[in-house]
Amino acid sequence: MVKFADLINNDELAREEGFNDASELEYEFRKMYPEHTSDESLFQVIRFFKLPMEEWEGAKIDEKSMITKRADILFDVGKFDKSVVCYNAALKIDPDDVYILNRKGDNLSRLGQFQEALKCYDQALKLEPDNEYLLNNKAIALLNSNRPEEALKTSDKALKINDKNLLVLYWRGFILEMLGRFQEALTCYDEILKLNPQDSEAWNAKGNLLSQIDQAEKALECYDRSLELCLEDESDSSTWNRKGNALMELNRFDEAVECYDKSLSLEPDNEIFLSNKGVAFMELNQFENAVLCFRKALILNPENEDAQILMDECLENL
Repeated sequence: MVKFADLINNDELAREEGFNDASELEYEFRKMYPEHTSDESLFQVIRFFKLPMEEWEGAKIDEKSMITKRADILFDVGKFDKSVVCYNAALKIDPDDVYILNRKGDNLSRLGQFQEALKCYDQALKLEPDNEYLLNNKAIALLNSNRPEEALKTSDKALKINDKNLLVLYWRGFILEMLGRFQEALTCYDEILKLNPQDSEAWNAKGNLLSQIDQAEKALECYDRSLELCLEDESDSSTWNRKGNALMELNRFDEAVECYDKSLSLEPDNEIFLSNKGVAFMELNQFENAVLCFRKALILNPENEDAQILMDECLENL
């Protein structure tokens, strides 16, 4: 405890408290504590000392964990440029953390920096060479780097470790598609569906491939199964759209319009869905309805040349 009379004459103590000198302290204290400014008024001085970390009591702060959690949050909300900075900071603390190396690789892939992502996966694989998830992520980065043959070889390694890994099988199917090996890709999707018949993404992927190889009827069955499994999910607006496209190939235009309506109920401002619906109306000779679709698509994107050409063609038929 310090008497007020001593406090206002102690420049050193005043500076410790953030004042320039004791006179400034006295001025401020007389304003803040007008009833406690007699010479005998007592003030308590509290000092804090910085202890070495090894002398701290209680749980120590895990700095790497805190930085990694922040990076994960930024990654999940799509702020990839900021999250990669955090992953870099965490790796400075522990450069051999496989989880962080993998996440940094995923992050760099989202930024389109595939070569840098591959370096992360390779570094992680030196530490865990039999990690099927790391191998799968490396395969995806290779595919995105336009190196599908290398991607397939990396996928081979992942599949050899675990031929029941649904994620590995899914991406292997996609890699095989990119290589034009469609039957092998279908085999991958069928294997997924054998292991998990409720996998809507696999049904969707199989439908897309069947549609690509002109098997529209079978593609429709896959889209229907996919939609049954996750009906009313906004992410399935694209499935409704693709089902509409398959129906168009079969000249079932009224049903196609219904599918495009479903997709637009989930994404009303999707210019692609609107244009597809417009084409279906054209096939039905409903040119006024088609014009409305193309006009809205052009409002959303005035640079949509296809919509402009198709709308002009409709106007000529009115």
